[in-house]
Amino acid sequence: MLKKILGIGLLIFGLLASTCLKAQDVQYSQFYSAPLYLNPALTGASELTRVGMNYRNQWPGLDHSFNSYSAYIDHYIFDYNSGIGLIFNGNQESLANLSTNEVGLSYAYRLQISEDLYFRIGAQASFVQRDAFFSDLVFGSMIDIVNGNVGVITDELNGVPLDSRYSFMDYAAGGMFYGNNFWFGGALHHISEPNTSFVQDQISVLPQKFSLQGGYKINLAPGGRDFFTHLYQERSLSFAFNYKQQAPFNQLDIGTQLYLHPLVLGLWYRGLPTKYSLPNNESIIGLVGVSLESGLDIGYSYDFTVSKLNQRNSGGAHEISIRYTFLWGDPRSRNQRSRVIPCFKY
Repeated sequence: MLKKILGIGLLIFGLLASTCLKAQDVQYSQFYSAPLYLNPALTGASELTRVGMNYRNQWPGLDHSFNSYSAYIDHYIFDYNSGIGLIFNGNQESLANLSTNEVGLSYAYRLQISEDLYFRIGAQASFVQRDAFFSDLVFGSMIDIVNGNVGVITDELNGVPLDSRYSFMDYAAGGMFYGNNFWFGGALHHISEPNTSFVQDQISVLPQKFSLQGGYKINLAPGGRDFFTHLYQERSLSFAFNYKQQAPFNQLDIGTQLYLHPLVLGLWYRGLPTKYSLPNNESIIGLVGVSLESGLDIGYSYDFTVSKLNQRNSGGAHEISIRYTFLWGDPRSRNQRSRVIPCFKY
């Protein structure tokens, strides 16, 4: 019962918030495996056709965990130096059957600055729908402290329908510089700061999210020749970061990935190891993945909670990504001098 009551506080914070309360976006530990979600400038960045899916189960140790998913497809058009993409995002919180679903269109243009330096700029427009069903909520005023019986919801929701739905448009933009061994970019999401409140005549702004991404790739001595392609297998070590700020919250992901074709191993730290008004040490993340010559990439990561929520209570977080990259169209039309961003595999 206590967990349900505490859950009400989280719900009110996230759903029925006034203007002084701010929400945060879903975050993926394998953020480079969700490129269109990370930065619209990455649309078409593989310079091939790419289809991918992501699933995240956060804090399964709690009674009401958070489930998030993303799916996308993008394609690069060499004749126009442009990438186009379609993305679907969704998340669900079980306490109030709250779900958020988004479908968006994205576009990016690649500009060549010099022989080995490129800049990509992109934008995204999305339609977002939020649904909630409040009949299973338990408020403190509904509980009989003498015998423990739970009554029905009366005026706790102030006229909010038990089955609520709200839709709005959302916009994002981003850019990225990159060369043969480095990348650096940034993105701005929720540019118009849309209203997300279920309460009529109330405002609950979805605050802008600003992010910076960057990294450097070190090529190691190549491995043996691949049995099918007869090419030397890639060996590389990459270091990268992803900084995010949204309203009063900020966060830094920093880590490394070792690529020993076809195996990928990664280790991340999420948080800001300094003293702020809000605690900001969240998790240590381990990743293992395979990247096959067929174009199929599969990754699994686990978040080990190091915040005050602690690992025993939260159960950490599980995340799975699947991506397939292929060449669609006439191979002769492909630009042989294309430069693919040397980003993390995941």
